[in-house]
Amino acid sequence: MRWFADLEKNENGIWWAVCLKENKTFIGAGGLNNLSQAHKKAEVGFWLLPDYWGQGIMTEAMPLIINHAFKNLGLHRIEGFVEKENANCKKALAKLKFNHEGCMQDFEIKNGEFISLDVYAKINNA
Repeated sequence: MRWFADLEKNENGIWWAVCLKENKTFIGAGGLNNLSQAHKKAEVGFWLLPDYWGQGIMTEAMPLIINHAFKNLGLHRIEGFVEKENANCKKALAKLKFNHEGCMQDFEIKNGEFISLDVYAKINNA
């Protein structure tokens, strides 16, 4: 939760809590990072508590974030960076019609090891 609190201070992004409809239980968060009005783009991010993985929650909530970015913020491009092994996230982005643009090899260090990230993007063609 410290990570989420730090994001709230970030002036280059906007995040929302993801809660269950029936009882408002907090189960994750989704939003935009590296928001650039100058370049009309942002990076989408999403995380859920493990108990809620694979239930279609991301594909239900993400269109709300995407629509807000395109319609209310006037963005043209939304990017998604996904760890190479994260098959569930890749499937969700494909369902949301994000295009796979390539892979950045050994792009970041996680737990002391280099990881590669696949790049996805959705363009506002409206």
